[in-house]
Amino acid sequence: MHIQTSDQPSLDLGFGEYTCNWGVHLCGLYETDKERDAIIFGFLAQGAKVGDLQLYCPAERSREDFESKMSAACPHCGPKLKDQEVFRISSARDLYYPDGTFSPWAMEDGLNAFYEQSRDQGGPNIRATAEMVWALETIPGVEHLMAYESRLNYFIKGKPWVSICLYNVAKFDGKTIMKVLQTHPYIISQGVISANPFFVDPDIWLSKNAPEFMNRDE
Repeated sequence: MHIQTSDQPSLDLGFGEYTCNWGVHLCGLYETDKERDAIIFGFLAQGAKVGDLQLYCPAERSREDFESKMSAACPHCGPKLKDQEVFRISSARDLYYPDGTFSPWAMEDGLNAFYEQSRDQGGPNIRATAEMVWALETIPGVEHLMAYESRLNYFIKGKPWVSICLYNVAKFDGKTIMKVLQTHPYIISQGVISANPFFVDPDIWLSKNAPEFMNRDE
């Protein structure tokens, strides 16, 4: 089933027989490890099969646990899991707050630098997914996570990039999940992908909830 998410070329998401278009930001909501892994393993396995670059941030599991289970679920992925040209696996700290503080601007700088370097080197399309439970920790700046999620829609638009942010609804409270829904235009829930009726355009969301992240002072 195809979900029209942009005017870019389409890709196979690798789960639920869904296809969509590049340049989209989705949230995956789940309650069990099985639900979470159906998304992660399918998404990344399909990307490895067709030659996309996989970015993955484990937070509810160790890297070793992921590599073991991914190898079992996707035999053709096993030999590639340590190949930086196919898989980039980062801890939450290394990806989101390497200096101990989370900053939407620093994240945006890092993603832009990574993307530009990848393009300069003739890099492939990019699939990114992350388990977001790290945000439940007391990390300086984590209160700005949803501003980052809203701004991520600006970053991804028009790029050969798909991001899936994974939120465990058994761990995040309802108020936070509603903010998650407001900052992701598409949702994955119980294996079904759909346009998200709660999504708020980032121009509107940021102006109301985080005006300091509307525009960057140069």
